[in-house]
Amino acid sequence: MSKSGFPDGATLVFGGSGGIGQGVALEFARAGVPVAVGYRSKADVAQRVADQIREEGVNASTHQVDVTDAAQVKATLVAAIEAHGRVHTIVWAAGPFVNQLHISEMSRDDWRRAIDVEVMGFFNAAKAALPHLRASGGGSFVTLGSAGHLRWPDRDGLSVAPKATNESLVKGLAREEGRHNIRANSILVGVIEAGMFPQLLEQGQFNQKWIDETMTMLALKRWGKPEEIGRAAVFLASDNAAYITGQQLNVSGGYGI
Repeated sequence: MSKSGFPDGATLVFGGSGGIGQGVALEFARAGVPVAVGYRSKADVAQRVADQIREEGVNASTHQVDVTDAAQVKATLVAAIEAHGRVHTIVWAAGPFVNQLHISEMSRDDWRRAIDVEVMGFFNAAKAALPHLRASGGGSFVTLGSAGHLRWPDRDGLSVAPKATNESLVKGLAREEGRHNIRANSILVGVIEAGMFPQLLEQGQFNQKWIDETMTMLALKRWGKPEEIGRAAVFLASDNAAYITGQQLNVSGGYGI
């Protein structure tokens, strides 16, 4: 185990070009961990993130992948292993842009897309990674869930409900794969000043009333930062959390308490 609390090898971040995923990737780099940046369409952003990772003195690679395609996910894992020798951590930060809709307003296509990316995507990643993690002596899954699992946020169901399935899968992975020294944990993500939230604000999908009401539900009276999610992910994946598995770490400023 290196000084960073990680074995040799890399973290593979699915959704590494997203607003929060970027912050997660950079925090692993700051912890001395090489990063394989998975992205779907934002090649320029992924390359910029990789350059920032290299500025921290560690290796980086970029990998275009449609997570709904199991073959592409498997190929991405193979490429990340070739680039870094080993992948010890899988961070699931991928997810589609979802509009804020009440359940009654969602279309079947909206629902299917959310499930395909969030649920099938994470399943594809887990299936691809498990043989490698077992063969290399263990590893860790860290998923980005939602603080909405603890208190339903109206109109955010296309994000929260699929992620709830992944919460269950995380517990299953922790239970079934612990004998192989594979851990799985999730981060319940609150309102973060990155990713979808600024875009939804700009589009007017959140009005001042929503902002005021949400702020009253926060113990810490500010929005979160992507690096705060990243630091939680680094902790959960590191040897500092070696006896922690199947758990949720709520990083949401005390949302809903």
